[in-house]
Amino acid sequence: MMRLLLKPSLRCLALTLLCMSHVATAQTQSYPSKPIRIIVPFAAGGPSDLFARAVGQLLTEAWGQPAVIDNRPGNSGNVGTAVAARSPADGYTLNTVSLSFAVAPSLEGKLGYDPVKDLAPISLLAAINNICVVHPALPVKSVKELIAFAAARPGQVTFASGGAGGAQHLSGELFSSMANVKLTHIPYKGSAPGLTALIGGETMIGFADMVITLPHVKSGRLRALAVTGSQRSALVPDLPTIAESGLAGYSVTAWFGLLAPAATPPDIVARISAEVHKGFATSQMKERFSAMGADPIGNTPEQFAAFLKTEMAKWAKVVKAAGIRGE
Repeated sequence: MMRLLLKPSLRCLALTLLCMSHVATAQTQSYPSKPIRIIVPFAAGGPSDLFARAVGQLLTEAWGQPAVIDNRPGNSGNVGTAVAARSPADGYTLNTVSLSFAVAPSLEGKLGYDPVKDLAPISLLAAINNICVVHPALPVKSVKELIAFAAARPGQVTFASGGAGGAQHLSGELFSSMANVKLTHIPYKGSAPGLTALIGGETMIGFADMVITLPHVKSGRLRALAVTGSQRSALVPDLPTIAESGLAGYSVTAWFGLLAPAATPPDIVARISAEVHKGFATSQMKERFSAMGADPIGNTPEQFAAFLKTEMAKWAKVVKAAGIRGE
């Protein structure tokens, strides 16, 4: 009887919506029926690439369809992410992102995409603790001593990073802000050159990559003070966090996540998220990530969305306060 009461235009709309619903259901039930592309907006070999390959392996083993890694580096990850945002929203294009994704809206005028409207969160993949280290010539052996040393020398204490706007730079700026000291940032063209400069005494402090820095700590070329995350690292369990060393509330991790184009069917997003969560909880994956100093996570789309919202707000304040601009 309802069909007789509807106007022709309304009947047409109802039929269209019904057909769309059936198509979406069929699409979800048959997914995946072809290879999945995972866009990595950075060069091969880095953490984003390694985590993308871990996800690809999980999905391939679970569903029998190959996951193809597509490296699209450029503009701090924005080039590849823009490609992902413009791709068909059918579940066959995914995109890995890092902390720079949450920082980019505060640094750049035009990204080529809207980080909130154009991309759908799937899962937070992993987080890596960085490590606060100083050159051995610096007469400090704790975070409290570093703060006191820097407070007595405004602008004279330098810290190295792998480039403006990255995790290492932001770690230093957040430290400056929360400790109420003035550190001077010295950017380098990559983490390795920045670490080399610190070892050589060109700079005094670094908030450096855990894995590549620890050998230099063990050799005595650098002195470790603390880790930057909210929890201690299994690689150096005796080393405290910056927060428990005198700067309560401080926390910075180099995190990595998985996104899809915004209109990707929610059922497909949920399936991918569940597969990542299950796979990352295995002892094999935990051991694999531990070797990189990383903690596997794997959470829900809703949890990752809330995390991104918090990160964007947090770093917008730091970027504004420090006057940071993109390179």
